[in-house]
Parts: sequence; structure tokens; C-alpha cells
Amino acid sequence: MTAWDPARYLQFADDRSRPFIDLVARIEGDPASIVDLGCGPGHLTAVLRGRWPAAEILGVDSSEEMLDVAVSANADDHASYELADVAAWIPPEPVDLIVSNALFQWVPEQLPVIGRLIAAVAPGGTFALQVPNNYAGPSHTLLHDISSRGPYASHTEGLHDNRATPPEAYLDLFSRLGWATDVWETTYLHVLGTGGPHGDDPVFDWISGTGARPILQALPDGLREEFIETYKSALREAYPARSWGTVLPFTRTFAVARRRS
Repeated sequence: MTAWDPARYLQFADDRSRPFIDLVARIEGDPASIVDLGCGPGHLTAVLRGRWPAAEILGVDSSEEMLDVAVSANADDHASYELADVAAWIPPEPVDLIVSNALFQWVPEQLPVIGRLIAAVAPGGTFALQVPNNYAGPSHTLLHDISSRGPYASHTEGLHDNRATPPEAYLDLFSRLGWATDVWETTYLHVLGTGGPHGDDPVFDWISGTGARPILQALPDGLREEFIETYKSALREAYPARSWGTVLPFTRTFAVARRRS
């Protein structure tokens, strides 16, 4: 299981939070109960609280490291957190809103899992998700190309799956159930600074907190450092630093589906 580093993840908290804010902005209604699947370090609980002040919020995540930060950082009396694997978890009672930010790309056979979870959405409730769809970008193609070579390949076998799900798959899943469904894609142009809090290799720092973690953790000491230097060099060429920052284009898929009352 991948071990997550909350500090590394939160290094780009503002940029990583933007898709969740855009997702929440498209959700209608006034849910009394909310489940945040893959809540991570809990930094987005405040976004949900700001939109729905009276809601009971439950954050669910499989990372103890992330939940430790979530619990310690949030003093919200109406928010709680639960350690669980979303692939096997189910809400104990119907929920008005299930929302998920950048989780389901990590879930094997995610569409059947979503199909099971949406049964827990109350009539008139909503299921909303956002997932990365950037696997054709250089950050990911270089990661998998380099880690598939010579000394790295024997350690990273099975970690090169393209986890992208076509937007149409989400539209079909919810529409076949008769839910009112809105699906779209957005490509963000994240401007990452060089030096300071973003480091000298900002694209590597970004992906090492998320998509590259399984491969980095699979490599043994010594080989990992060699891989990192090769990967960093390739990323610098693919994403050249400019005088005002380094641009990381990043495409994300969104789906908001509302169950009929």
C-alpha cells in the first residue's frame, strides 16, 4: 500500500484545491449529511463547511498519516474522520452528498465501486467526483517510460497502468440510472514557481506527492536516487522554467450526478 506524505502533498495545496472548489460550485441543494471520500489531510473540510454550514461531514481515507493531520488540524465539532478502504466501505445510512476529490483513479475497478456507493445516496442527493486525466502528459509518460527501463523495471512491474477513465464512462454510469448528470473536463495551467516553497524541480515535487509515489516507494535505496535524478532531468526539459515560473498543464475530469427525488 502506498504511504502518503501530507507535508509533500500540501506543498501545492492551493493548486490541488482548485478542482475541488470548482466541483463543489456545481453541486446544488443543501445537504444535511456529507461524506468526503479520500479526504486526505482534511484541508478541504473547510471548503465544504463554508458552502454548507449546518452539514454533518464525514471524511474517509485509507491513509493513517493523512487522517492524523486531518484530525489534528480540524476543530470542527460537526466533522469526523474514518480510516477505511473506499473499495470496500459503505455508508451506514443514506447520505445527501458523497463527494470525492482525486481518489477514484487509485481504486481498481472503480466503476463497480462507484455503482455500489451511489446506492447509499438518499433520494434527491448527489454524487460528485473529480479525477486526474493527465496520463498522456509528459509528467506521467516520462515516469513510466524511465521506470520501465533496465535496472528499474524489475521493481516497478505492475505499476504502469494508465488509470484514466473516459469522461463518457461516468456519464453513462449515472445516466443509465436516470440521474441528472453533468460531466466535463478542465485543463488547468498551474504556474509553479522555481525555488522557494516550490523547490528547484517543481514538477517533480508535484508528482512525487501523488502519481509517482508508488514507483518511488517500489525502488530500493540507491536505485531510487539514481532514478530521481534521471526523471528530474527529463522533467526539466519537458517543462522548461521561465523567468516567471514553470507551467504544468493538468487535465481533470468532473462528474456531478443528482438522484431523482
